Amino acid sequence: MKLLANKTAIVTGAARGIGEAIALKLAQQGANIAFTFVSDSSAEKAAALQTKLTELGVQAKAYQSNAGDFAQCETFVNDVLKTFGAIDICVNNAGISKDNLLLRMTEQQWDEVMDINLKSIFNMTKQVIRPMMKAKGGSIINMSSIIGVRGNAGQSSYAASKAGIIGFTKSIALELGSRNIRCNAIAPGFIETDMTHYLKEGAGADDFLKKIPLGRFGRAEEIADTTLFLASDLSTYITGQVISACGGLNI
Repeated sequence: MKLLANKTAIVTGAARGIGEAIALKLAQQGANIAFTFVSDSSAEKAAALQTKLTELGVQAKAYQSNAGDFAQCETFVNDVLKTFGAIDICVNNAGISKDNLLLRMTEQQWDEVMDINLKSIFNMTKQVIRPMMKAKGGSIINMSSIIGVRGNAGQSSYAASKAGIIGFTKSIALELGSRNIRCNAIAPGFIETDMTHYLKEGAGADDFLKKIPLGRFGRAEEIADTTLFLASDLSTYITGQVISACGGLNI
């Protein structure tokens, strides 16, 4: 029996990277997948992922929707309910970074990161909790970051948004625990994606890796495994927690 058989999962920002790996992992365990992408340039990748997911024998659909826009999230969730009939799992994965020293950071850069990284969590969670409450259960998984736990120079907006996700996660877990809705966060360390490519191959990369006790960057599939654990009945007594999947960077 697959861990997520007959379940429906939403994954935001799934056209590539960690989001794509999560969508594939959940589908491999039997979940139907509704996932989002934002830009027109990602449409081809989203279509390819939809095909991969359906080939795994589950129902899957890509939606072009901006998680940072409240109205678009409302429309998206309503469409998912009409198409799939239920929402059992919501993985709030959409995120961006606009790294800059605070002295040089613009208000627009700050606001863009907050909208996509933090406001999106509010937007999506606000929409999915009603059907989850009606179903008397659900799992919400928010993608934070090790940077939100420990901070990092040049990433104040990213760190603030990801730290905010942790506070939000703990609060929602307290609000919805009595309704059998769990809410947890994952704080990935440095994972091999387009966003971290420059760190692995830039000057001083070896020194950077020495700071990670396991001595390597993580893989998107490893974050997907953690997500699967929190989405499934393997974690039914876990809520309000932050799992740092960082290779020991936060020790």
